[in-house]
Amino acid sequence: MAVKKVKIKLPLTRNEKDDVYVCVNGESFLIKRGETVEVPDYVAEVLQHKEDMLAVAMEFEAQAAANVGK
Repeated sequence: MAVKKVKIKLPLTRNEKDDVYVCVNGESFLIKRGETVEVPDYVAEVLQHKEDMLAVAMEFEAQAAANVGK
């Protein structure tokens, strides 16, 4: 079965310089930041879920901080 590949580019920032490790069903990937790379679509999906969950966590933290002292 052919695996669909997609191109992604993880941002290279002052705070995020390290490569990103992803493992799906025992298959490992080390993705270099700041470069466009081709990965299987399921790896891109895992990375998107990571970003979505980070956004949810940040929103939760912001709400918790706003409720402190109420």
